[in-house]
Amino acid sequence: MKKPDEIQLRLLREVADLHDIPEGAYNIRANGASAGRRSTENIEIISKTDVSGLEIHIKPGTKKESVHIPVVLTETGLKEVVYNDFFIGEDAEVVIVAGCGIDNCGPKDSQHDGIHRFYVGKNAKVRYVEKHYGSGDGTGKRILNPGTEVYQEEGSSVEMEMVQIKGVDDTIRTTTAELAAGAKLVVRERLMTHGEQNAVSTYVIHLNGDGSSADVVSRSVARDHSFQKFDAKIVGSAACSGHTECDSIIMDQGRILAVPGLEANSVDAALVHEAAIGKIAGDQIIKLMTLGLTEAEAEEQIINGFLR
Repeated sequence: MKKPDEIQLRLLREVADLHDIPEGAYNIRANGASAGRRSTENIEIISKTDVSGLEIHIKPGTKKESVHIPVVLTETGLKEVVYNDFFIGEDAEVVIVAGCGIDNCGPKDSQHDGIHRFYVGKNAKVRYVEKHYGSGDGTGKRILNPGTEVYQEEGSSVEMEMVQIKGVDDTIRTTTAELAAGAKLVVRERLMTHGEQNAVSTYVIHLNGDGSSADVVSRSVARDHSFQKFDAKIVGSAACSGHTECDSIIMDQGRILAVPGLEANSVDAALVHEAAIGKIAGDQIIKLMTLGLTEAEAEEQIINGFLR
């Protein structure tokens, strides 16, 4: 593996919690090219031949293994689209860590669009972590547009942690899912925008089989003049249960739009949506200030706790 420079190492720490070469399977992508790769006996990583991207094959019955596929960009003006397909075999249990960090110190926009497709076999369990981060003092934007498609077979379980806390100027986050009987999807999104940033999160979840379920929860903070849109739709076409929730803090001149969508095509579909948008309560700030914090420090404490 080519040794990352200091900026790349910092980005890898932010998006994948990597301080060294990870254990297990990995592919690290830096500035449009592979910077290191390792497959294991149970997890094989293959380059696509028709488009830029990977195929990751996880053997049936694989247990307690992980695969890391982080991306870092440090060149201004670099724009790429990458297609990664994950094939998770029956009864496998795996942790997948993705994410992208962009450090843009130049005048041109830098952009990474990552399209991830998950084909999850019967009774398989997947935990997916995707973190996005931006830095750099250039005038060019840091743009990230992740697209996620999930196809779950009977009895499978997918838990997704989607995090974007700092530095991304524009993002359109699109997630779709198709669930068969007994499949379960849990999504936890954490998002903060500031400055003039824009973030749009769209979810369309189809509950197609009896006993399928989805729980999609977003917590977000919009600061300064930033804008957020949370658009979540659950379609229930069987005896299923679905829940979406948007819980947001608005500050300064920020704007937030929550768009709930529930579609029941079966009398046995139980679907719920919740949304709450509000400012930080004054009594919370006062209480923390009595403990010696400044008003700004109190706000940060509340936000950190809210997004944890």
